[in-house]
Order: sequence, then C-alpha cells, then structure tokens
Amino acid sequence: MTTTAITNIASLVTNDPSLGDNSPLGLITDAAVVIEGDRVVWTGESSKAPATDSAVDASGRAVIPGFVDSHSHLIFAGDRTQEFNARMSGRPYTAGGIRTTVAATRAATDDELSANVVRYLTEALRQGTTTFETKSGYGLTVEDEARALRIAARHTDEVTYLGAHVVSPDYADDPAGYVDLVTGPMLDACAPYARWVDVFCEKGAFDGDQARAILTAGMAKGLHPRVHANQLSNGPGVQLAVELDAASADHCTHLTDADVDALAQGNTVATLLPGAEFSTRADWPDARRILDAGATVALSTDCNPGSSFTSSMPFCIALAVRDMGMTPDEALWSATAGGAAALRRTDIGRIAPGARADLVLLDAPSHVHLAYRPGVPLVQAVWQRGERTL
Repeated sequence: MTTTAITNIASLVTNDPSLGDNSPLGLITDAAVVIEGDRVVWTGESSKAPATDSAVDASGRAVIPGFVDSHSHLIFAGDRTQEFNARMSGRPYTAGGIRTTVAATRAATDDELSANVVRYLTEALRQGTTTFETKSGYGLTVEDEARALRIAARHTDEVTYLGAHVVSPDYADDPAGYVDLVTGPMLDACAPYARWVDVFCEKGAFDGDQARAILTAGMAKGLHPRVHANQLSNGPGVQLAVELDAASADHCTHLTDADVDALAQGNTVATLLPGAEFSTRADWPDARRILDAGATVALSTDCNPGSSFTSSMPFCIALAVRDMGMTPDEALWSATAGGAAALRRTDIGRIAPGARADLVLLDAPSHVHLAYRPGVPLVQAVWQRGERTL
C-alpha cells in the first residue's frame, strides 16, 4: 500500500487528547498526517513527518475528522415544499406530515429511491460527511420497509429499521395491529438488512409501552436500539432509551431534570438535531444543560424532506454554537467523535493511528471558522477511507 502525507497543517483536530494539547479535540499545530491504505498511521508535528510515497501541502489550513452524521432519513421520494412554506407562514409542525412522504415513497421505483440516496450522499460528502446512518420509515408496509433497507444497505453499514415512524395510514383505526405488524412480519423481513431498530416515541406516533415493545422485539432479533425521543414534548423516550442501553436518544428537545440525569448516568448519547428546530421554528435543545450534566452529545442533520431538509453538518455546527449554547470546540467534537459514539464506533470520528482515514481539509486556518463563517463552503478536500474524493 502507498503512503500519503498531508503536511503544513495549521491546526489538526485529532479528537485524541493524548496526541495533542490534552484538550478533547487533541489539537496539534503545524501538524502532519500520514495515511496508508484506508488507515491513519501517523500524526504529529509536520517537521517530524516520516518519508512517504506522496505528499499534499495543506498550505496552512486546518484538517478535521470527517463528519459522522448519525441520524438521517434518505430513503424517500418527493418533497414537502408546500408544507414548509405553509409552516413558515404560521402553521406548526406535527408528526402527521410524514404520511405525505409515505405516499410518494411507495409510488417510487427502486432506481428512483437509490438515485435520491446517491444525490444526497454526494451533497453531504462535498460538505465533509464521510460516515452516515440512514433509516427506513417512509414505506410502512412489509414490502416497502424491506426494500428501503435493501437500498440503504448498498450505501452504508449504518442502517436503521424505523417501521415505527408513525402508524401506517393503512392501520389508522388499528394502531395495536400496526405494532403487531412492526414487531412481527415487518421485523422478520427487515432485520437481515439493518443494524439498528428505532421508534418515534412521541404523541401522535408511539407511546412508551408501544415503543418498548417495538425496541425489545428488535433487540431479540439482534438489532441495537436507538430512539426518536422528546422532540415535540416531554415523554418517556429518553428514559426508555437509557434503560434499554440504546446507543442514542435523538432530538432531546424537551427534557426534565430526570431525563438529563439519566443521560448523564447512562451510556446513551444525546443526539441533537438543530436542523429540525431551525426548519420548524421550534424551541432549541439546551445543549449547555446536557453537556454541563456530563452527558455525551452528538450533532446530526436529521436530513429528511419534512422537518430538516439539510445535508450540511457545518450548518448544524453553526446553529449549535449560535442557538444551543455550545462552544465551537464542543460542536465540532459532537459532529465527529460524538456521532461516532452515537453509532458505537471507535474507528471513525478521530484522526489517530489505526483510525479510518476520513479527513477534511478546510479552507480556513482553524475549525472555529465552521461557526465563525456560517454558510460559507469551507470544505477544500475530503479523504474517505484513505481515498481523496474531493
């Protein structure tokens, strides 16, 4: 395998305190990185970099780990422009809007759905995302949920079964029957393609008892739990996630003190999705409160056509810093190492020997510019699994 050095890096974010300045970001100034194959094999001061087969001069720019987008909904068709326009004119967001996308997704061909995934993944890669999770949830039949996961599995290993997004319109008068379907035939068809099981635990979707039944059924099939929790109101989702050792409780917008304590004492990551609050004019999650309690926080896009139609992790970082009480350092860590923790991965979200070689070169001297210059296309180059893709 050939080796490549990226040298003359003004500021290298490793997310490994032992490699840099002992901060959570593990910053190294005047740094270099060496890649061999799909792995990082060396980091340190640029003047001490070993000889390599080739080199890239960062010219005094910053290098950060590739973003880890641990929550997205990319298997869909159509869009909801009219709904967004109406909401921005005063109509509040409710969970029922998902059904609009369900109808379009069911009508789409496999090729159309796959092309949509490629489109948004390409868009995200241009903005520095090198790992992403994505879910089903817009089919809500056995056949449509299974095909969504088959398509997703062609593009990522982080595939989530979300048959329990909302109660299918086909079961509007029989929600218990739909839970039986989600925990029975649909789960049987979907489990072979997924790593995770998820549920939207919320008023208008699934209550605590239903969510528990759905998650434990998935766990019995070998899937690992994650939960859409406490997005629209207080509820049992966060504490259920912690009790079941879910990798992540996602949204966490409305939290009681007991919810925050549970997150701080457990292993479940609080994944915050500021694009949803931005796009629905909802209350912002209080990231400062969660962080100060000692919980682990991830940032993700929640890319979906209804409530957060963005694939931009830099945009989410800027929102988190501006409106959620996070520092630029905390927001970057949460968008990289935090996302990796939400997927229970140790090979991504950091730049250290042995880690996967997912790196982003910014057209800026510091990662702080991601929040300092919001909306500016700062991604200069991307390496994914050691290959330069941009």
